[in-house]
Amino acid sequence: MKKVLALACILSAAALLAGCGNSGAQSGGAQSAGEETADAAGSEEGTKETAAEDSGGTEKKTFTVGFDAEFPPYGYMDDAGEYVGFDLDLARAVCEKNGWEFVAQPIDWDAKDMELSSGAIDCIWNGFTMNGREDDYTWSVPYIDNSQVFVVPADSGIASKEDLAGKVVGVQKDSSALAALTDEENQENLDLTASFADLVEYADYNTAFMDLEAGAIEALAIDIGVASYQIESRGDGYVMLDEPLSTEQYGIGFLKGNDELKDIVEASLMELYEEGVVAKTADAYGIDASMICLGK
Repeated sequence: MKKVLALACILSAAALLAGCGNSGAQSGGAQSAGEETADAAGSEEGTKETAAEDSGGTEKKTFTVGFDAEFPPYGYMDDAGEYVGFDLDLARAVCEKNGWEFVAQPIDWDAKDMELSSGAIDCIWNGFTMNGREDDYTWSVPYIDNSQVFVVPADSGIASKEDLAGKVVGVQKDSSALAALTDEENQENLDLTASFADLVEYADYNTAFMDLEAGAIEALAIDIGVASYQIESRGDGYVMLDEPLSTEQYGIGFLKGNDELKDIVEASLMELYEEGVVAKTADAYGIDASMICLGK
């Protein structure tokens, strides 16, 4: 009888211990599951945060435009110290369409290729002539028809290109006007340049106009859009010669092979044209509507 009772006690104790052991295992299992759930929740939250950061990064993509800060009406600093201009205003509108942050980056025109190849800027958008550079960049469609002209003082007595013989003529460094004057395939222009007493190169056209006003130079080779702006802003003291030096078109220049960015910007620019924004912006900066060549 005692043996039976002893055996019963042993079995009860074993059952009790087994029950405690299972309880502990279940508790440990529940704790692990809780930790896994917490880890999963944390991982999911981290994924959401990363996605939000990625989304925010996309929304905050910067579009950096390289431009000559002294090239009105396409890009310049206004009286309030803000960078404005026909090209810069269009670039801002493109950024608004794509949710990008617009950055206007003034550059030395001589260093524009280095700025572009280094990634410091995303494009050159500043009255940038395509002609003669067709293979050097990935270009947007042309958006402005432009010509190179000569500006002279109204009382200079200079009425034609032939009258420039023996005169001191100014031009901007690395400009389309300089390229036209030194084009080895255009003998007429080479002969014209050879007839000058001197050809003075300037870093910017504002300085060149100051020298024209002071009489340090007697004529200035310049883009017609810039010439029109400068003449209007300076009064009736200057005129353009009737015969242009050359004709050309403006485009947006991207790093060679960057078709993806070019396609996005170009599509947005065409939308702005269809919405009438391009014409309205041109009018605000005194650019004749006939110069706009989008959609033609």
